[in-house]
Amino acid sequence: MRISKVSRNTIKKGINELKNGKIFNKKVRSVGGGRKPIEVTQPNIEDEIRRLVDGSTYGDPERILSYTTESLRKLENELCNRNIKVGRTAISKTLETMGYSKQANQKMLQIGEPHPDRNTQFEHINKTAAEYLEAGEPVISVDTKKKENIGNFKNNGEEYRNKKDPRKVLDHDFPIEELGKISPYGVYNLNSNTGFVNVGTSHDTSEFAVESISRWWETVGKHTFTESKKIYITCDSGGSNGYRVRMWKYQLQQFANRTGLEIEVSHFPRGTSKWNKVEHRLFCYISKNWKGKPLVDVQTAVDLIGSTKTTTGLKSLFRIYQTK
Repeated sequence: MRISKVSRNTIKKGINELKNGKIFNKKVRSVGGGRKPIEVTQPNIEDEIRRLVDGSTYGDPERILSYTTESLRKLENELCNRNIKVGRTAISKTLETMGYSKQANQKMLQIGEPHPDRNTQFEHINKTAAEYLEAGEPVISVDTKKKENIGNFKNNGEEYRNKKDPRKVLDHDFPIEELGKISPYGVYNLNSNTGFVNVGTSHDTSEFAVESISRWWETVGKHTFTESKKIYITCDSGGSNGYRVRMWKYQLQQFANRTGLEIEVSHFPRGTSKWNKVEHRLFCYISKNWKGKPLVDVQTAVDLIGSTKTTTGLKSLFRIYQTK
């Protein structure tokens, strides 16, 4: 007993098994015994944690890896208030499985003086979105993904291929005029966790932005939200859907006139596009799906966008190709 450092009862049980000709079982604990995994005892823990950290999540929009500014102790207290008793160690492991990591230095500080109402703006956006979602009204996050050159160019990332058989691409990244570029405009629907991408081959204009939203509504929105009379749109403060762009406002009014929808728009403060849902719920997965694959033509890009899916429920991306 002193040599093996196990209890007397365990030794006696082992001796009896050997005498009776039984095969020694390394497991002492009965099948199904022991503490149940946190996913079994608290099946909704990931959803609850995601709700708690959603407003404090940041990171590179082009990467799936996310960060949260919430401490484990604070998350533990908040979960306890929701009748979910779980320790900080289990919370840390759950965050890791959800794609979160410990924080590193991030370029988060805005050059110049931040707007004094910046936090109030975020609170307003979160509160308004929650009200729309609770009422069953559509909430969409929109933006234009960065322009991509079409051609046999290097695309960041790696893919599985046979050994010593790398994909050969051009040794420069100069745009090929006859092939041009694409501007994917994304519409992410928070209600159903679905994405819609309108791929444009001309300029990223306000007309194109609103046309993409209009196509989402005609293709998906009005068939999903048959009783809705209003829609909530969140977007960045610059670009084709910038808050100072008059054409954006004019085109939205035309869209409202055609559909009879009441449209409410909220712009994120400058330098905070990382919080725009379409960035880390849609665009990052598109970048992952086509990493290492050259966008040799528009159809290839459209097919790669359309085949993007995730294990967290992003089911489908409707593909539309807009000509020049």
